[in-house]
Amino acid sequence: MYWVNPYWSRAAFQPVWATSTPQALDMIKEAVQGERNDELFYDELIKLAPNSEQAAIIASIRDDEREHNRMFRGIYKELTGQDIRGISNEQYQRVESYTTGIQRALQGELSAVEKYRKIWFGLPVGIYRDTVGGIILDELKHASKYNYLFTLNR
Repeated sequence: MYWVNPYWSRAAFQPVWATSTPQALDMIKEAVQGERNDELFYDELIKLAPNSEQAAIIASIRDDEREHNRMFRGIYKELTGQDIRGISNEQYQRVESYTTGIQRALQGELSAVEKYRKIWFGLPVGIYRDTVGGIILDELKHASKYNYLFTLNR
C-alpha cells in the first residue's frame, strides 16, 4: 500500500478550451447565425470552380455544412427549448479568386474546429457531445479536401 498525505491538494486541471454549457450554447447560436454568409460563399466558390469535379467537391462540403447547421439547431432546441432566430450582422465578403477563396475556406474550416472543440467541451456527455465530435471530424475532412483543391490549382 502507498500512503497519501491527506492534507495534500493540487489545483484542478483546466484545459485552455474549457467551456461552460451556457457558453457552448451561445457559441452554437453564433455559429448557426452566420450560415447565410456561408451559403453565399460556397455558392460563389462552386461557380468559380474550374471543372465539375472540383465543383462537386465543394458542393459536398456545402451539403455537409447544411447538415451541421441542422444538427446544431437541433442540439440548441433540445437543450434550451428555443429555436435559433436572427442572422449575423457580419457583412459578406465576396471571393476575389478561386484560389484565394479556397485558402479562405481552408482557414474557415480550421477555425471551425477550434470553435467546435470549445462547444464540445461545454456539452454534457452523450449524444450531443458525440454529434459535435462527428462535426469536428467532418471539418477536418473538409480542410483536407480544400488542401487537395489548393494543390490542384497551384
